[in-house]
Amino acid sequence: MNIISFVILDAAPANGGGEGSYMGILMIVAMIAIFYFFMIRPQQKRQKDIQRAREAMKVGDRIVTAGGIHGKVKEIAEKYMLIEISEGVRIRVDRASVFASAEDIQTKS
Repeated sequence: MNIISFVILDAAPANGGGEGSYMGILMIVAMIAIFYFFMIRPQQKRQKDIQRAREAMKVGDRIVTAGGIHGKVKEIAEKYMLIEISEGVRIRVDRASVFASAEDIQTKS
């Protein structure tokens, strides 16, 4: 019992603990700011870029889906796109699964 009370009394700050609690709050705020600027904000920017690219797509554009299927846009609806992947072979994919145009991928290589 004496060892526990000695550790508790020794760990308590002499000035009442005011400065230590402010430093703890400041560290938490700093960590939240770091997470926001290095993780959350760049991800939001990437999502906005992808959304703008989807909205700019038009019939005839060459695209790549999230599953890696390359094709040409034949029809664009509100929720889906009709994509021709080979001569006479058309598939309907969810619009949210189209991430990049094939031209963008070829120019980056």
